[in-house]
Amino acid sequence: MYKSCSRCGRVHDINYKCNVGRKPIDWKKYNRKREYYKLINTDEWHKKSEEIRKASRYLCAVCEDEGRYNYKDVEVHHIYKLIEKPELKLNNFNLICLCKEHHKLADNDFIDKSYLLELAKKREEMRTNPPN
Repeated sequence: MYKSCSRCGRVHDINYKCNVGRKPIDWKKYNRKREYYKLINTDEWHKKSEEIRKASRYLCAVCEDEGRYNYKDVEVHHIYKLIEKPELKLNNFNLICLCKEHHKLADNDFIDKSYLLELAKKREEMRTNPPN
């Protein structure tokens, strides 16, 4: 059985998938995302993520440094991306709590990594030496 194709206007077999106008799959990007999800979909990552949130008092570190207390949509961010340095996956000094807005900025390198590392270091110092 044949049908008229809405993509190219030709007549194809009914089981044929026409690729006219479809974006090709970026396999390199696809495989990178797949590896990323393999790394973060573990119990140890979820426990570490919760530990970092608790240590940060569920606040965005950048907002807090600016004098605001933002509890909304806080996520744990890898300062050095897992693709770059997978060995730092569970390193406390590589993890920081950020709100969605700052997380997007950090992922796109609009927030300096050295600044984020400084904030993570400050958080870890507060954990080990809490003020009296």
